[in-house]
Amino acid sequence: MYFRTDVEALVEDIRKAEPLITQSRKDQVVHLILRLQEKLRQQVDHKFYLFKVLRAHILPLTNVAFNKSGSCFITGSYDRTCKLWDTATGEELRSLEGHRNVVYAIAFNNPYGDKIATGSFDKTCKLWSVDTGKCYYTFRGHTAEIVCLSFNLQSTLVATGSMDTTARLWDIQNGEEVVRLTGHSAEIIALAFNTTGDKIITGSFDHTVAVWDVSTGRRMHTLIGHRAEISSAQFNWDCTLIITGSMDKTCMLWNALTGKRVATLTGHDDEVLDVCFDYTGQRIASASADGSARVYDAETKKCVAKLEGHTGEISKICFNPQGSRILTASSDKTARLWEPKTGQCIQILEGHTDEIFSCAFNYKGNIIITGSKDNTCRIWR
Repeated sequence: MYFRTDVEALVEDIRKAEPLITQSRKDQVVHLILRLQEKLRQQVDHKFYLFKVLRAHILPLTNVAFNKSGSCFITGSYDRTCKLWDTATGEELRSLEGHRNVVYAIAFNNPYGDKIATGSFDKTCKLWSVDTGKCYYTFRGHTAEIVCLSFNLQSTLVATGSMDTTARLWDIQNGEEVVRLTGHSAEIIALAFNTTGDKIITGSFDHTVAVWDVSTGRRMHTLIGHRAEISSAQFNWDCTLIITGSMDKTCMLWNALTGKRVATLTGHDDEVLDVCFDYTGQRIASASADGSARVYDAETKKCVAKLEGHTGEISKICFNPQGSRILTASSDKTARLWEPKTGQCIQILEGHTDEIFSCAFNYKGNIIITGSKDNTCRIWR
């Protein structure tokens, strides 16, 4: 697909639209695009193998996450710790200890990657230094378990969502609570900032998703339409669309600016457990308790591929940054790689001895991590 592009014509189009690219720079841009094509070609043919099994946790894992470059990653666990790992060696760099219950939600402040946030069933969120492992702040205020969290891309705020029906925004410079988002009538289990950082969405068991103004904490829209609990919610990259997944077996696509529903994406026979956009926002993937995943075209709203083969529910789904592969994690103890256009299964990642809760690609798309109830994390490269 990328390889049939007429590079000369493409660069000419770019040059017309972008005055900074002068005639003298044209060859340089051609060279960069040819290199990009070469990289994408390598990605498509990549076969993953098991590089390392990491056994440092003494209880099941909850979540895994890479930093932006993929040089290191973190694992959260029921053993009350978050561990930082070196991707190249599989070596444990440090163990972040101090929570008094399950460490459930974890994140790097990407793209910077110098801080980690951990959200726990002990009702607190902690902010850590990647370099030293020092805890900068413990954010207190929630009255029930924290189950989701996210940094804004600007790395000034961390948001926490809780079973106490509220979300809170915390200033990572001074450790203060900045805004409290109240109004949901049930647990908040999903939240996400848009890329510009001026809006945040919260998905709740009250069947709704709320769109909030970050600076004031004012609720701008309530996305009403799902008939059961929300499982997942995400903005697309340019912040114009929101996708939501629900226990009512559907996904819904919404206009992020007006809060109006654009489409209902159907086809699953059981709860939708996870949804995501690809990085360009052109495609949507959904994962379901029915053991299948689906790919939808965001423009036509049509299902373009069905991903069938897992024998258990799929709890996590993500595109690689290139958009050429989809990764799924399932209770059948396997993760699978799929071709998003055809829905063909390219590879099965086998070896875990219990269900896989979490999975992630690095930014280059050539390393995968999987986290399981079997207490291990595996690196695939």
